[in-house]
Amino acid sequence: MSKIGIMGGTFDPIHYGHLVTAEAVRDEFNLDKVIFVPAGNPPHKKARKVTAGQHRYMMTILATISNPKFEVSTIELTKKGYTYTIDTMREFKEMLPDSTFYFITGADAVLEILKWKDSEELLKICEFVAATRPGFDISELEKELDFIKEKHNKIIYKLEVPSLAISSTDIRRRVSEGRSIKYLLPEPVERYIYKNGLYKDN
Repeated sequence: MSKIGIMGGTFDPIHYGHLVTAEAVRDEFNLDKVIFVPAGNPPHKKARKVTAGQHRYMMTILATISNPKFEVSTIELTKKGYTYTIDTMREFKEMLPDSTFYFITGADAVLEILKWKDSEELLKICEFVAATRPGFDISELEKELDFIKEKHNKIIYKLEVPSLAISSTDIRRRVSEGRSIKYLLPEPVERYIYKNGLYKDN
């Protein structure tokens, strides 16, 4: 039975924080591979205009291509309407029924997990890994994880990842202000952003 990590996110843009997190989880849980899933039309991002899917897909490909254990899926980008994690995971389960899935997400998202669509089913069909950054106040997270364990009989794993301090929001702002983004993300992604004029008017 294979163990597969699912790394969801808008990846707008993808950066070293995402890559280090994916590799840390792959290594810690001995996963066979990690599939990056650029979000299609996530309902929680309504307040901000998300960059076109083809750009986010290409940046994710450029960022992950050197790691043979990383793959990128268009499973959400090809859908119309809002995309939900449960629908994506149902599809992966159907395609790879003999696999165990580890959904990799940030600690902030885990605090909201019980509000996600069909969260009870989601907790049953995959494992969850909550990535935290150094200095993150984990007291609230611990309370939530205890509640989930008690109510849903589900253990959510925690993993501290130092480079999670990098953020896509900060990178977009830096580009719009004409500041350097070097060493925050892979060089091919940096070149792609400038070549395609992304984030100029963020």
